[in-house]
Amino acid sequence: MSEEKCGGKPQLTRQGSLRRTSLLDAAETVLVAKGNADASLRAIAGEAGVRVGHLQHYFPTRADLIKAVLERALDRSLERLAETTGLRLDREDPSAIEVPEGGRAEPAEVVAVVLAEQDDPQLVRLYVEVWALAARDDEIAAVVREFYQKYVTHVEAFVQQGRPEWSAGFCRARAETFVALVEGAALMRSGIAGSRSGAMDQQLAQQAVQLLRD
Repeated sequence: MSEEKCGGKPQLTRQGSLRRTSLLDAAETVLVAKGNADASLRAIAGEAGVRVGHLQHYFPTRADLIKAVLERALDRSLERLAETTGLRLDREDPSAIEVPEGGRAEPAEVVAVVLAEQDDPQLVRLYVEVWALAARDDEIAAVVREFYQKYVTHVEAFVQQGRPEWSAGFCRARAETFVALVEGAALMRSGIAGSRSGAMDQQLAQQAVQLLRD
């Protein structure tokens, strides 16, 4: 059995959780190594060594699978942020924020963690391939929009916590601009759309920090 009931909702058993993780690993491998054009459920099931029906037991549609891939990536990002800065954010409640003991995390620390993730070429490639899928698939586009809305709300909560005198609308605009800046920079810094330089990194970090606090 891969599921059991808990409070009326199906919960994955340990074995089911391990299987789910292996399917997400396979999806990431196909996206990064083979590209979005080959990221069919059949190809991902083949990479995982299972039948398509088995994959669909956990993820009925490709959009469901991509959503889970993005959520796992976000969870990892939030864990790294918490480990490095003490700042804790909740994926299920993006507006919630827990500041580190003794005060708030410094914007420069947060920016450093976010930009450091772009040093992982596989992670950047994963997002690029998901963006490409979203451009052609309305269901996946809706999943990607939901993902980035949560991302923006996390940043908005951080900005609001540090600048309580700013209006909600102004904090939201700052957060949206921050996400647009950082995500666009990933294409340049990864070498996909340009070349990286120390001067660009410095300016990027300064502008990102300014959006969060000045």
